[in-house]
Amino acid sequence: MPSVTELREIYEEMVTARRYEKRLQEEYLEGKQPAFDISAGPIPGELHLAAGHEASAAGVCQHLRDADTVTAPHRPHHIAISKGVDLNRMTAEIFGRRTGLSKGKGGHMHLFDPDVNFACSGIIAQGCPPAVGAAMAAKKRNTDEVAVAFLGEGAIDQGGFFESLNLASVRNLPVVFVVEDNDWAISMPKERVTDVSNGAQRAEGHDMHGVRVDRDDAVAVYEAAAEAVGRARDGNGPTILEVQVHRRMGHFMGDAEGYRPDEDVEAAEMRDSVERLAADLRKHGVDDDELTAIRDRASARVEEAIEFAKEQPEPDPEEAYEDVFTNPPAGATGGED
Repeated sequence: MPSVTELREIYEEMVTARRYEKRLQEEYLEGKQPAFDISAGPIPGELHLAAGHEASAAGVCQHLRDADTVTAPHRPHHIAISKGVDLNRMTAEIFGRRTGLSKGKGGHMHLFDPDVNFACSGIIAQGCPPAVGAAMAAKKRNTDEVAVAFLGEGAIDQGGFFESLNLASVRNLPVVFVVEDNDWAISMPKERVTDVSNGAQRAEGHDMHGVRVDRDDAVAVYEAAAEAVGRARDGNGPTILEVQVHRRMGHFMGDAEGYRPDEDVEAAEMRDSVERLAADLRKHGVDDDELTAIRDRASARVEEAIEFAKEQPEPDPEEAYEDVFTNPPAGATGGED
């Protein structure tokens, strides 16, 4: 069971992430309505938001250090916040500004912060191999660092996931695979694309530990992650940890969700992990004034990051060719195509 101090920290991370996604939604939709134009507005391109996923990231990352590696999928902001990624620079990156984490060139699906060993990818399940690589490096260095790969339940049928499980098991690597199960693989309900209702069962075929948290509960995630991360850090090998979360928005901004029954949306709204944790805090003597102060602090931090990003310069067009390929030495010539 987390301490009251840890519960406060988890709650603040969760409300920060929830507020952040709401504000990004507002900024993203500017100029894109009434006729949706993906290229318009201050944040062009796709945007995948994770409102409803907060419990998994906050509960797991509470056990991690800056030196531990985390990889995230295309829905990464809540994980980045819990891992300690610089919020101002992350927001500048999402807005495509020069002072962003990758000079505005990566966007929201390709965030990278080496200061806290965080990265994400827009390709399904492709955070798993780098996490396994980081775990292998830690083992070769004989340190107790761990790696955590976050992925969605739709990614557990991908080859990159299975290959990563195999290598992690064969080498007994300190890695945890956190599967965020929000019931929808883009527009497909899970049961139509996956042959197991419990993704942690994938562990059985690779001789590793597997556990599922079947509700949106940050405390339950914290407790399951304590065991999984502890096993990895102590040299006892990998774990699959599946966490039931819920999706409060479409797969991407602009998704009309015509495939999704109204009752499923209503059920997701009822399963609010943020409110669940607030109720837990009240049981531990944290009053509503303190909860309000935490929410106000989170909102202020988010607003500061949004304003920071808006004030930053856009990159010069010529910079598009920088930081991409290493320039050949002077006088070198390329080979034939």
